[in-house]
Amino acid sequence: MKIPVSHGHLEAVSRDPRGELRGGGVFCHPHPLHGGTMNTKAVYRAAQSLNELGLRMIRFNFRGVGCSTGTFDEGVGEREDVVAALDWLELSVRDRSMVVGGVSFGSLVGLSVGVDDPRVRALVALGVPVTAYDYGFLADTEKPVLVVQGENDEFGAGQEVREIMEGYGEHVTVRVIPGSEHLFQGHFHPLQEAIRAYFLHGPGQGILEDAAVAGAEEKP
Repeated sequence: MKIPVSHGHLEAVSRDPRGELRGGGVFCHPHPLHGGTMNTKAVYRAAQSLNELGLRMIRFNFRGVGCSTGTFDEGVGEREDVVAALDWLELSVRDRSMVVGGVSFGSLVGLSVGVDDPRVRALVALGVPVTAYDYGFLADTEKPVLVVQGENDEFGAGQEVREIMEGYGEHVTVRVIPGSEHLFQGHFHPLQEAIRAYFLHGPGQGILEDAAVAGAEEKP
């Protein structure tokens, strides 16, 4: 499908949950100049986990990637792409909760939009490259944030990321995947389990409960 944006359109895929619609989510891919696309396995698996929890999920290609129009804009214009995806998603989920997440570069772009967008209730960051980007803006929000990091991530080892991210406040939860590197290759199952546990039993649980209540109130 195509999502309209100022430079033309974004190539995107939307997937509905099998059961009750409890909200929606947008998941962003790694750096476009290093092979990141909406089909990067970590993006697909993370979106799949949220979809199984009842969220209508959107994966999309940033400007200049795949069939998306435009050109790479160093993370600036890409923020506009995230907003466009959220606008499109809002049309179908209405007042239900929305989640924004991303992998590596996509986590920086997605979360920098999500912290300020009142429609977004929770944030998910995978493989945060703390050696390249500053995530200090997370200290300025109270929204629940899940960070999942590979123990041996070459752009920020698990323990290093834990120390940095948890320093931003108690609203940030860090889960480290033993033995995993940056893009979680060979460790997708524990990655997905970390996401599911966070929203089913952890700090993100209230997000889905609130969404279920909102959906019930809309029924005649």
